[in-house]
Amino acid sequence: LLGKILMIQIFSGFLLVFYYSNSSVLSFDSVQYLMFEVNDGWFFRLLHFNFVSLFFIVSFLHFLKGFFYSSYRLKGVWSVGVILLVFLMLISFLGYVMVWSQMSFWAGIVITSLLSVAPYFGLDLILFFWGAFIFGGNSLKFFFALHFLLPFFLVFLVFFHLYFLHFYSSSSSVFFFSGFLKKSFYPFFWFKDLINIFVVLAYLGFFLIAPFFFSDFLMFEEINFLVSPVHIVPEWYFLFAYAILRSFTSKVLGVFLLFLSILVFLGFVFLGSKKGLNDLSNKGLVVVFV
Repeated sequence: LLGKILMIQIFSGFLLVFYYSNSSVLSFDSVQYLMFEVNDGWFFRLLHFNFVSLFFIVSFLHFLKGFFYSSYRLKGVWSVGVILLVFLMLISFLGYVMVWSQMSFWAGIVITSLLSVAPYFGLDLILFFWGAFIFGGNSLKFFFALHFLLPFFLVFLVFFHLYFLHFYSSSSSVFFFSGFLKKSFYPFFWFKDLINIFVVLAYLGFFLIAPFFFSDFLMFEEINFLVSPVHIVPEWYFLFAYAILRSFTSKVLGVFLLFLSILVFLGFVFLGSKKGLNDLSNKGLVVVFV
């Protein structure tokens, strides 16, 4: 299902590129032009926008399954999976900023400013990502280039993820490697693929009925360079990061715990080599993850 969603995102994004302008003056208007003037442009834009949420929903459920079945024992599969999640978050953030609305513009400033906590070269990192001394047109061009190129790197990582998966065999509660005990593809997994297709179609119907269910109203407002929003709230899949940053008065501590909250998943590969972990421990990890 994740592979199908990734292909949908790449295909719809490729079509949107033809009408999107990465100019700081025209980017917001180009999105509106795509929505109201281009034939079926509204559909592909909403498809691209809403399927990000489905991507994260299925990704988080995939991680829950991994905890439940102790998939962190498969070190290669788990490590590449965590890296995939990090890049998915990065690509989603870049696309969020590219709308160039009031909320996305100020969110871009806030998130990139977090790099200032890096010692010695924090300011240099900010200037590198901004491409200037202000967050503006150069930043948007750089973000657009990364947002266009990184999904292909994501596909490359997916192949590595699948390679390690087939090398270790798929995760289960017994972890057998014998070919005699494995199931045939048809009809079991063929039926599961049909369920995946029905899930995609059901979500497609949902976002056609409520296309802006996951949106903030400031995403429809042009940038005001002089006034920032009272509350800069990200999309729902970044709310965990927002909660961590808002929980501490120290910017350095908040950023440190934010990165730790993601990278801590890499530490689970060391649990796979420890004995004594039972099903109760796995269920406990599921609760902690939620």
